Amino acid sequence: MGDALRVGLVGIGNISGQYLETLPRLPGVALVAAADLDPTREVPGVRMMSPEALYAADDVDVVLNLTVPQAHAEVALAAIEAGKHVYGEKPLALSTVEGQSVLAAASAAGVRVGCAPDTVLGTGIQTARRCVDEGVIGTPVAATAFMVTPGHERWHPTPEFYYRPGGGPLFDMGPYYLTALITLLGPVRRVTGLTSTPRAERVIGRGPRAGTAFPVSTPTHVAGTLEHASGALTTLMMSFDVWEANLPRIEVYGTAGSLSVPDPNNFSGEVHVFTPEAAGRPDSAGWTAVAPSAGHRNAGRGIGLADLAESLADGTDHRASGALAYHVLDVMESLLRAAEEGTTQDIASTAERPAPVA
Repeated sequence: MGDALRVGLVGIGNISGQYLETLPRLPGVALVAAADLDPTREVPGVRMMSPEALYAADDVDVVLNLTVPQAHAEVALAAIEAGKHVYGEKPLALSTVEGQSVLAAASAAGVRVGCAPDTVLGTGIQTARRCVDEGVIGTPVAATAFMVTPGHERWHPTPEFYYRPGGGPLFDMGPYYLTALITLLGPVRRVTGLTSTPRAERVIGRGPRAGTAFPVSTPTHVAGTLEHASGALTTLMMSFDVWEANLPRIEVYGTAGSLSVPDPNNFSGEVHVFTPEAAGRPDSAGWTAVAPSAGHRNAGRGIGLADLAESLADGTDHRASGALAYHVLDVMESLLRAAEEGTTQDIASTAERPAPVA
């Protein structure tokens, strides 16, 4: 393993399969241990132990926290107390209070906090960013971001956590969209929004508990407007209440054209640009595909860990950082508060746009 960053995984749930597929091919990292509260869950070929033993293990450098959102802060704090770096699934925590405690503890301990999503490090978002940075669409003035689905209970065997505080479409899928928007347009200065919860309960659609009803305790449709520090305005809609829609994932509108950004839940996807000049050509429909020109190719969930390992070796800042994840958390929490109070909320935090991936 040499000088590889040694990883201890906590939480062998649904999302862990994607990480376990990616980790063996990542440079600079090595999975050495795993833990889960359910003793029947194992990772073949990897040393299994209790979470407490994993935190204390001398051969674990970073804890990969893939637990449910309700446990993110608790696991992160336990790992930090043991002197480990932490890289976790989104969101960073259930609240900014919890998020602040994680970042403060890491600062005091001299360890780093990383957090998904790392999808923004792939070719899709990074190629789109290069288009923005190179002025292909002029100065960005606005953006739209839409994520709509009927709900995760149709496919997930234990979907209850998606419908509790810390879940819902905003906290579940919002981090992908907001991280991409901040990567493209910079931090958010203030927000306003509205929410609704059309159904008080949901019914599990698949698995051994199919047909079981459960209550909903968080908004399932969120609409908002974000003002970026740059002055650009984003219109956002996140919903678990839409069966189908002909909507873009993310589009950015500039003074010289428009940019169509691929699904931020994926690492790749086609970027398209519209410019008046292209639209005026008889052989053009206006939108032109942009060849991938930046970002990690063939990336998968966990590439943020490789970025963290490289940054530790180089003494540079890692891109999927706790500070960025905290700003995203602050924006989401503020949007929900704005909807509840009927106000516009200033965002107390900020974050630097991460360095681009060439």
